[in-house]
Amino acid sequence: MINADQKKRLEDLREAIRTFPTGPGLYLMKDADDKVLYVGKAKNLRSRVGSYFQPGANLHESRGPWIVEMVAKTASVDYLQTDSEVDAILQEARLIKDIHPPYNTDLKDAKTFPYLEITTRQDFPGVYITRKVQDSRSRLFGPFTSVSDLRAVIVVLQKIYKFRTCTLDIREKDDKRRFFRPCILYNIRQCSAPCGDRVSRADYRKQINDFVTFLRSKRATVLRQLRKQMAEAAAGLDFEAAAECRDRIRLIESLDKRGTVAGHIQPEVFAADPIEAMTKLQAMLKADQPIRIIEGFDIAHLAGAETVGAMVQFIDGKPFKEGYRRFKIKTVTGVDDYACLKEVISRRYKRAMAGEELWPDVVLIDGGIGQLHAAEEAFFEMGAPKLPNLMSIAKKEELLYIHGRDREIRLPANNPVRKLMQTIRDEAHRFAQHYHHILRKKKLFENK
Repeated sequence: MINADQKKRLEDLREAIRTFPTGPGLYLMKDADDKVLYVGKAKNLRSRVGSYFQPGANLHESRGPWIVEMVAKTASVDYLQTDSEVDAILQEARLIKDIHPPYNTDLKDAKTFPYLEITTRQDFPGVYITRKVQDSRSRLFGPFTSVSDLRAVIVVLQKIYKFRTCTLDIREKDDKRRFFRPCILYNIRQCSAPCGDRVSRADYRKQINDFVTFLRSKRATVLRQLRKQMAEAAAGLDFEAAAECRDRIRLIESLDKRGTVAGHIQPEVFAADPIEAMTKLQAMLKADQPIRIIEGFDIAHLAGAETVGAMVQFIDGKPFKEGYRRFKIKTVTGVDDYACLKEVISRRYKRAMAGEELWPDVVLIDGGIGQLHAAEEAFFEMGAPKLPNLMSIAKKEELLYIHGRDREIRLPANNPVRKLMQTIRDEAHRFAQHYHHILRKKKLFENK
């Protein structure tokens, strides 16, 4: 039996949900303190969200006690329209990884959506389905929402474009290739066998370029041919061939169920080699103990108004999402990055000062020497007994500044320490901006 207040809350929620759009998007269940309890996706936002609050709905039976408990705590629901269901799937996964709503049980782990990687820097590029990119200079498509569909369509497309999917190191100037026996894929005409010198580099490159063009295009010509073949097979009562054409059409259409590399960032995929980076970082800092915990900070101005601080935490060179924090600036008015940075650092490490938390091994600031000095001042004003290794990284030339060093450090672009610092810096910036871009300035910042 619900009381009058609960009845009024449900009526208000139902009234608000009636204004929701009927297209695809995300919805966010929030409690009375504006904390996100649950993030979900929907083909039809109004219908999906409304189903939680139907008077006669038996949520305990249809969705379980976990959802019943969540609905009882829900004070408001926000939504975000997306361009497509695919966009909703990818956005949902990113939000759940970032904010860890307590009632989302899936998508909190480090699992990522797969990419299609074409190793274009190689003499004979390979085509791979991957969740860990081999080379940052590869051509990427995705992320894709269905790895099973992607695997199936690659088999179909390999029969057309005959690209290699093996991991052999194949080089044009290797004369021994002509003695190499190709695998069975060459015999069944599914690969042109650059491993056995059965195709020239120029001809193989044309195969890859045609494949890339196909992936970037609307694929109308291929689909039109398949639909024609399906109709002809059905008219000739060859239903098996018609069904095969139908399945191929569905698989090729599934290539559109993907996001973009820039628009749906998965930082877990592009981190530097953590073991090598951490070892070299310890040597560079001349640290007595191995470097394990790095915390990176960024200050972001959202649409020129809301200013927030963001902190990301990497453990053993990998993102640790449970350690991420956002800070809504409380004491600074106007645009003053240095003052904002000092506020965020003092708020972040007040528990470490009280002996309630561990200090990180490294604190990384997004910025140059000015930002580094501001962070130094924050630690001195706090009366920190000992500064952690304090660093900053400037964007333009990617210079590293280290507390106690007279000169900046310039590392080569392929240096694993530089790559890791860039990854942490970029992840802090992305995390600071993410709610703004995703939730259109809705205030979901964590006050710590």
